[in-house]
Amino acid sequence: MQFQVPQFIEVEDKIFGPLTLKQFIYLTGTFGLAFALYSLISKVSTVLGIIAGIPCVGFGLALAFYKFNEKPFLNIIESAVKFYFSEKLYIWKKKEETKPQETIRIVQQMVNPNFAIPKLSDSRLKDLTWSLDIKQSTTPLMNQKGQNNI
Repeated sequence: MQFQVPQFIEVEDKIFGPLTLKQFIYLTGTFGLAFALYSLISKVSTVLGIIAGIPCVGFGLALAFYKFNEKPFLNIIESAVKFYFSEKLYIWKKKEETKPQETIRIVQQMVNPNFAIPKLSDSRLKDLTWSLDIKQSTTPLMNQKGQNNI
């Protein structure tokens, strides 16, 4: 038994010419709101009526056609409203910075007051690190006398 599998389910049907049903509703609603604002405000001034209608028309055009990261503008508005009204928890704890010498002194007091931790300069420490890295990478290839096994 064969069944027909729907294809292109992401694409909405164009009902009103090049517009989908959602786009048509967004545009008619916002143009209707813009016309209502224009008719109310145009009694005072025609220019004010046009200026009041421009944001409504822009919002309707954005709802109908604008996509950000392949998501409709309505999803962006919904996410912004949820973010604005949701609870936010900000946690920040400032840690007091300790100096290396102070840390060494604290460790010495905790372990043993007579125990001395050796001091290394930066260059000596880098030399030791470099020599350890080199010895680790060459050790499997060397025998005990330092000769290559290869």
